[in-house]
Amino acid sequence: MSGRRRRPPWAVALGLLGELLVTAGVLVGLFTAYSLWWTDVLADRQAGHQAGRLRQDWTAPGSGPTAPAGPGYQAGDGLGFLHVPAMGKDYQVLIKLGTTPEVLNQGVAGVYQAPYTSAMPWDRAGNFALAAHRDGHGAKFHDLDAVGKGDAIVVETRDRWYVYRVDATLAQTDKEDVGVVAPVPAEAGYTAPGRYITLTTCTPVYTSRFRMAVWGSLVRVDAVDAQRTPPPELRAG
Repeated sequence: MSGRRRRPPWAVALGLLGELLVTAGVLVGLFTAYSLWWTDVLADRQAGHQAGRLRQDWTAPGSGPTAPAGPGYQAGDGLGFLHVPAMGKDYQVLIKLGTTPEVLNQGVAGVYQAPYTSAMPWDRAGNFALAAHRDGHGAKFHDLDAVGKGDAIVVETRDRWYVYRVDATLAQTDKEDVGVVAPVPAEAGYTAPGRYITLTTCTPVYTSRFRMAVWGSLVRVDAVDAQRTPPPELRAG
């Protein structure tokens, strides 16, 4: 009776190497998934605490206006909240000044300070340009690709609702394309100063190879009433 043929040493070594590579790939995949999930948990927790504090500050006796007459904010300061119904009926994200990793990793939308200093919503002209993570650290702009022309974008401050309407989107551009956050972003079709908003994030998902952008222009400013009744754009449906 013939015995089982023995595999040569090189075949055994290749088989072992293959198994090790498969195991390593599985471990890397699990670690990546865990890391993204855990950074989301931490960022959401931190952003939730900060959002609560900001709303408490707004209702504190003697609290000042959200829109100071001159420069009054520093990196990391909370400015208000961003609402985008196309990304979820109850979608809300805290807005903070700055786009450094230290700011964006808190699970917020950050206001660009470079290469252009963003205008604020209450300024007479300019581009209120924001960035947020697509994946991990709260992934607040994960569904930015769901936002389309005609959709509403609302910025909530202590005493005003700034209502914008999306005019144009850009599915992909080079991450060095600074023109998307220029005071007058020509790629959106704008040719003159106005009161604009820009939302940017990485694309495709789980990469940072390119950037995508959404542009809108201000259509209305509503005063905040005592009940903080949201504008119709946030009550539809």
